Amino acid sequence: MTNLPAEQTQVLLAAKPEGQLQESHFEVRHAPLPEVEEGYVLVRSLLLSQDAANRAWMQGATYKSAVEVGDVMHGYAIGEVVEARGGGFEPGDIVAGELGWQEYASMPATHLARCPDHRPLSQLMSILGIAGKTAYHGLLNVPGIEEGETLLVSAAGGSVGSIVGQIGKIKGAHVVGIAGGPEKCAWITDELGFDSCIDYKNTDVSKTIRQHCPKGVDVYFDNVGGPILQAALFAMNLKGRISCCGAVSQYDSASPQSPAGIPGLIVVKRLRMEGFIVMDFVDQDAQAEADLKQWAADGQIKVAEDIIDGIENAPKGLIGLLAGDNRGKRMIRVAAE
Repeated sequence: MTNLPAEQTQVLLAAKPEGQLQESHFEVRHAPLPEVEEGYVLVRSLLLSQDAANRAWMQGATYKSAVEVGDVMHGYAIGEVVEARGGGFEPGDIVAGELGWQEYASMPATHLARCPDHRPLSQLMSILGIAGKTAYHGLLNVPGIEEGETLLVSAAGGSVGSIVGQIGKIKGAHVVGIAGGPEKCAWITDELGFDSCIDYKNTDVSKTIRQHCPKGVDVYFDNVGGPILQAALFAMNLKGRISCCGAVSQYDSASPQSPAGIPGLIVVKRLRMEGFIVMDFVDQDAQAEADLKQWAADGQIKVAEDIIDGIENAPKGLIGLLAGDNRGKRMIRVAAE
């Protein structure tokens, strides 16, 4: 491993948070670079994804294992191969995988995916990555959306919600977002093209939904859970559809809130409420990538990215993400391409 540093920076989980996440729950440390065993690949991280799910993994196992105290924080990243002892990889190859919150990772070659030749690399994490595919599949392949329907999207300024709303407009829906603060709401309507946006921090969401959605809500894309999900349930039309993508409002709380009206409202309104994970639709990824790439190239989707420099800033970045201060896909630039 010539021309490589002797040490790297890692971010570990120092303590399990029981309430709101703080920087004190993390430890930033220096550690030797890992050895590269037979069948493994040493990868230099370039871009680290930040997702609300990072917080959920601290609570316990979800669709993947929990992060335990003392672990390098789990996280998906894009990186460059610097040494390979298997898997057909060569130095300089761009790959993606669960590299974690660290500058270098030694991974089994079978745990890495080769990235397509696309620049900027950040788009492989935003519009063409998990964010874009989650939005695409979570809207089009879970509830579906028809021309003239009303689509309500929570966390509308986030990595997934910002794309969901734009796809809704492409499909001819009336699109209403929910986000925090007048500036973000103005950005969502003026820049992303939503028809309107509800400021949940400064308005009564239940009342305001009815003002913005006078015909009721046909499809609700839920990123937040809790009281906003409850407000949306009461606004749903008969046989409305709800796509359950996440519950960011509940991950960072010591006392999570479940919405009232379940199952009563679901029965009375004959609602369909379905959860999903983006990997459920891997067999349809090629079509998703082709459509998303074309829509972005045509200007029908504006790609919003929120990039912070430095692995040591990952804790602050995640805390800000949970507070909703990001616009679009938040990621950490660990190293230059």
